[in-house]
Amino acid sequence: MCLIFTCGEHTFRKEVEGYEGLVCRCYNCGNMSGSVVKTHPWFTFCFVPVVPLSIKGYEDVSCHICNFSQPLEHRPDVQAMRNGGNGMPLQPQGGIPPSGGYPPQASPPPGGYPPQASPPPGGHASPPPGVSPGWGPQGPAQTPPMRYA
Repeated sequence: MCLIFTCGEHTFRKEVEGYEGLVCRCYNCGNMSGSVVKTHPWFTFCFVPVVPLSIKGYEDVSCHICNFSQPLEHRPDVQAMRNGGNGMPLQPQGGIPPSGGYPPQASPPPGGYPPQASPPPGGHASPPPGVSPGWGPQGPAQTPPMRYA
C-alpha cells in the first residue's frame, strides 16, 4: 500500500477595509497596478489549511503585474489616500514657489560656451599602434567539426 501526503503553504488574500478599489503605483515596476491587500498564510496538509502561520496577517501594497509586495507602513503616500483621502493633501504644504516650481536656469558664461573639439584630420581617430581596428576579435577561432567514430 502506498500513501502520498502533500504539505505546503497557501496564502489567503482580501482587500483592506478603507482601501477598497484604491489603485496606486508599484515601486518595483512603476505601473499603476498596486492595491492594498491583507494576506494570511496557512500551512496546508493534503491541500487543506491546517495551521495559520500568522495571527494578525500582513497588510501589504501588492502589484498585480510583477507580484512585488511592500508593507503598508512603508508607503505613506498610500496611507494618505485611505477612504478617498479624507481631505488630506498628497503634496507637501507650502504652496508653489514663486518661480513657477522650476529651478532657475543657469546663464551662459560671459564669453559664451567654449568651442567643441573638432574631429581629427581624416574624419576619425586611428587606433593606437599594435591594436587592430574594429571592435575586437571577429569571433571564435575556426576549428574543424568533430567527427564521431
